[in-house]
Amino acid sequence: MFAIVRTGGKQYRVAAGDKIAVEKLAGEAGETITLTDVLLAGNEGVLADAKSVTVSAEIIAQAKSEKVVVFKKRRRHNYRRKNGHRQQMTLLRILSVA
Repeated sequence: MFAIVRTGGKQYRVAAGDKIAVEKLAGEAGETITLTDVLLAGNEGVLADAKSVTVSAEIIAQAKSEKVVVFKKRRRHNYRRKNGHRQQMTLLRILSVA
């Protein structure tokens, strides 16, 4: 069985056993959380009622994603700015879609 869940403003297609990286969620490694915002659910081409489906996941780790470098430059004005950013993320293992 699979489900489409929304978290952090993004949508993910998940099934039992999948590992996904989402925007930071509250919790420590090893805790179990429930993803409640289920948009769609199905099983081998047959759609199910998404309101009755719950997705449970285990937090694997709290981590940072790849660094994004922001570089601004204006020609002939001696203007250069360099900035970096690493987004906080949570690694999840989907335990069940029921």
